[in-house]
Amino acid sequence: MNPYQNELNVGRRIAQRAGEIALDYKSKGIGFESKSDESPVTIADRECEKLVVAELQEAFPGDGLLGEEGAMKESHNGRRWIIDPIDGTRDFIRGTRAWSVLIGLEENGRVVAGFAYFPAHLEMYFASKGGGAWWIPAPEAEPQRVRVSGISQLSEALVCFNGLSYAHRYPFSKNLTDWLAGTWTVRSMGGCVDAMLVSSGRADIWVETQAKPWDLAPLQIIAEEAGAVTFDFSGENTIYGGNFAITVPALADEVKRFLAS
Repeated sequence: MNPYQNELNVGRRIAQRAGEIALDYKSKGIGFESKSDESPVTIADRECEKLVVAELQEAFPGDGLLGEEGAMKESHNGRRWIIDPIDGTRDFIRGTRAWSVLIGLEENGRVVAGFAYFPAHLEMYFASKGGGAWWIPAPEAEPQRVRVSGISQLSEALVCFNGLSYAHRYPFSKNLTDWLAGTWTVRSMGGCVDAMLVSSGRADIWVETQAKPWDLAPLQIIAEEAGAVTFDFSGENTIYGGNFAITVPALADEVKRFLAS
């Protein structure tokens, strides 16, 4: 039996409930304000995080918490839930549907379970350590196992590159256009969307130039359980580096070399 089965059941339910709250606020029309880092936040972000925090505390009272909108609680058992109530708030505001509810469980410094729920599409990705990565394409549908593609050449790879407005911060930016020209094609549809495309074998490389732990926690475990390799731009397998990449194994060394160039 999966040792994280209870966490999977609870996490999926909470993510779906948070998504329902976000959709309800969206249907009524909402404004937004800018945080200190100039990223937008809405009442939906804050209310969704309150719901997620309350339900996680009830289900797992000894676990710690870290949320994008300020949730913080020390762990008493080495476990911590990392929450992004609405990942892609700009997409949420503009109605592009490329936003999600992200919840990850960190245990002794490593992410061991995670959920990426897309309320506008009613689809869910989830994973747990040793339990594989799964996709529920529609309500009431049976979970389907997802795996990365078998692509082994950059010239055959569909590459997702996010955060182009921050790419100039990195030395590789001077070679970015040429590097992308050597790929099969390039897409940039939204951070979580693109990461799940790699995890489900529909894309092959995802590069994100700016990200926080709550943006990455569930994406890391889902990608790894789907067979991908994950690392920050320094090559470390961490969600705390401020940037991130997910790739099929055969292209990992090539991606690391480029990001370090």
